[in-house]
Amino acid sequence: MRVLVIGATGTIGRAVTRELEPRHEILRASRNGPLTADLTDPASLDALLAGTGPLDAVVCCAASGPLVPLTDLDAVGDAEFAAGLHGKLLGQIALTRRAATHLAAPASLTLTAGTFPGPLPDGSLGALVNSALEGFVRNAAHELPPGVRLNAVSPGWVRETLGSPTEGTPAAQVARVYADLVEGDGTGEVVRV
Repeated sequence: MRVLVIGATGTIGRAVTRELEPRHEILRASRNGPLTADLTDPASLDALLAGTGPLDAVVCCAASGPLVPLTDLDAVGDAEFAAGLHGKLLGQIALTRRAATHLAAPASLTLTAGTFPGPLPDGSLGALVNSALEGFVRNAAHELPPGVRLNAVSPGWVRETLGSPTEGTPAAQVARVYADLVEGDGTGEVVRV
């Protein structure tokens, strides 16, 4: 398969690329590279997809601009809410809408949401974005063209991001979940890692 990995230079993106590369042709996209993508700029997504040629799968591991901040709900301004919604949430929705019409069935789209192990202090905005992405995937999967599958991975804390030898899930383990969704046949699945 020809697989486009968006966010290929990040911690999870690099792990996904390493996991898929032995079996598939991988095209790496990031904000700064030969193939560029910016989830906050739909025109960049159009240009990226127009320039890749035929694809069998798209995997989005991008952090999509500034990370959704952990901020006290009373301190979050409208601009911070808009930034969190626009990048990670609306950016991946824009990618899905564009890629779904670009891919020829059978094809796979895999997005990245996220999860907290429970209520997290100052995590309301992140919880909103992640829950919205999960709901979008479960529903939109049944609205896409026949043969185009849509799934999401909702990783928790990743060990390499935390910089801890024991806490969090290793990026390689998270990457195997992405690979299972790309290579599988399910749709509308959200896998929490």
